[in-house]
Amino acid sequence: MVLSRWMMAIGGSTLAGLAGHALYRRALARNPVAVLDAADRLLHGGKTGVEHVATARFGPDPAQRLEVHRPSGTAPDAALPIIVFIHGGAWDSGRPQDYRFIARALAPAGYVVVLAGYRLLPEGRWPVMLQDGARAIRWVHECCGALGGDPARIVLMGHSAGAYNALALALDGRWLAAEGLAANALAGAIGLATPADFLPLDDPASIATFGHCTNLATTQPIHHAHAGAPPLLLLHGADDPRVKPRNSLALAAAMTDAGQPTTAQILGGIDHERIIMAFARPFRRETRPLAAVLAFLARVSASPAVHSWPR
Repeated sequence: MVLSRWMMAIGGSTLAGLAGHALYRRALARNPVAVLDAADRLLHGGKTGVEHVATARFGPDPAQRLEVHRPSGTAPDAALPIIVFIHGGAWDSGRPQDYRFIARALAPAGYVVVLAGYRLLPEGRWPVMLQDGARAIRWVHECCGALGGDPARIVLMGHSAGAYNALALALDGRWLAAEGLAANALAGAIGLATPADFLPLDDPASIATFGHCTNLATTQPIHHAHAGAPPLLLLHGADDPRVKPRNSLALAAAMTDAGQPTTAQILGGIDHERIIMAFARPFRRETRPLAAVLAFLARVSASPAVHSWPR
């Protein structure tokens, strides 16, 4: 294993100090998420408190794949709230299996965690990634009840491009409706560094993903803000140069203006990568993102009374 070779090279360094070592930082720069997940797994020492209970396809493409994780020892009829996490990667990279550290961070608190993939560029141009997200949510509704989850309590969560997918699905009801899902099918949505208002298109990733659209405004989550939407948690690093904090601030203001008071939490000293890295053990000294997510989840998933599969 690559990480084992790094440990040998590091010599006397401890796992607790791994995050600050130059070799580790260089490896993170080359293949950040896979390395981050491997380090998280090692630091758990095999005692994660989480079991991987299913890998499934929700479509014919290899990228239409998801994994289901739950607290160890969960009974199939436990009816735990479900978190569907959608990875980032500028819509052109990323795999669900590289984000198992998210499941290790959240499932022990009493959640079934689904890591959902989607088709990537060049095939995955808008709205393909949203269609795939809606299909994944339908799969969760139909199948997770037998895996210990409660389909009446699903919260979407994503980082960066994945946060765009999550918030677009939560606010623009046409994608869930196309899969036969009710408007109230989600208990909430969490965006970490969400691109919510990024016109004009000004970088290669957004141009490749959205440049073909004839009505760009309809692609922006900010233009779908409305009262009655699922509750939103918007977290953003104050030092994020890639997706600037104004995206979350603008969406929060639009939601509030629409009649659903929403606040964006802007976290000082955090950039675009650190906000997701904070969920992995090597970087857990930064406690604010995980604490905010767990507090929001506890609030919006407390009752299964109002979120239902359509009859």
